[in-house]
Amino acid sequence: MTALAGRIGVGLVVGILVGLTGLGGGMVLLPLLISLFGIPPIIAVGSDAVINFVTKIGAGGLHLRRGNVSWPLVGNLAMGSVPGAILGVAALAWMRGTYGSGVNDFLRGMIGVLLVVVPLGYLLKGRPSLPPVAFETLRSNHYRLGIALIGFFAGTLVGLTSIGSGSVILMLLMVFYGFPPAMMVGTDIVHAVLLAALTSVLQFRLGNVDFVLVSSVLLGSVPGGILGAYLTNYVPSGRLKQVLCALLVAVGARLLWGVLVHAR
Repeated sequence: MTALAGRIGVGLVVGILVGLTGLGGGMVLLPLLISLFGIPPIIAVGSDAVINFVTKIGAGGLHLRRGNVSWPLVGNLAMGSVPGAILGVAALAWMRGTYGSGVNDFLRGMIGVLLVVVPLGYLLKGRPSLPPVAFETLRSNHYRLGIALIGFFAGTLVGLTSIGSGSVILMLLMVFYGFPPAMMVGTDIVHAVLLAALTSVLQFRLGNVDFVLVSSVLLGSVPGGILGAYLTNYVPSGRLKQVLCALLVAVGARLLWGVLVHAR
């Protein structure tokens, strides 16, 4: 009962962060599943993909109704993220077949690196937002190629680690394009629903999904995601993102230290 309550509580916090900032899916939930609940990394990755998919449906629908979604941006991201996710899951399946349980050590290290690098990228970004009219330029080939490459890179990471559908894409869009924050969060969440749906099916076929774990976390994350989306236009998320990034760096460093100690 205590473990169930803990998973529901973690899901609630993660859901609120997803709806409010676009962060919190893989970046926060994944290390908690591994470190706090002792879930094997490869099962945590597969289960996290399903949790992200369901959690972001409600938040994505609310952002749609509020007009915070650019469909040209969603389409351009998906052009790269769909083949990237397929490649990432295929690589994960190959590593599991080749190295067996050793793939869990690889995932711990890779997740630790992402938890350090991605938040630092957020904190170091310095490009101002562009006016909303800039979204019209997404139909040009120049923008389509750049955003598709961002989607491919993030999709590959999602396939391997389940991290990237929100955190990596948001960071790269802010650094290279500087779109308005509310629009980026809403667009990213809707795109993440599509990407997470694909990776969930692929991870399920590999046997990497624990549905007992998924259902318990979703009891908290689904209402949390809707609540967070409601708060988007009322709560300034800038300071929250800074605090969250600092915590993620600390968690990532802890995971990396554990991998290094284990390797000795």
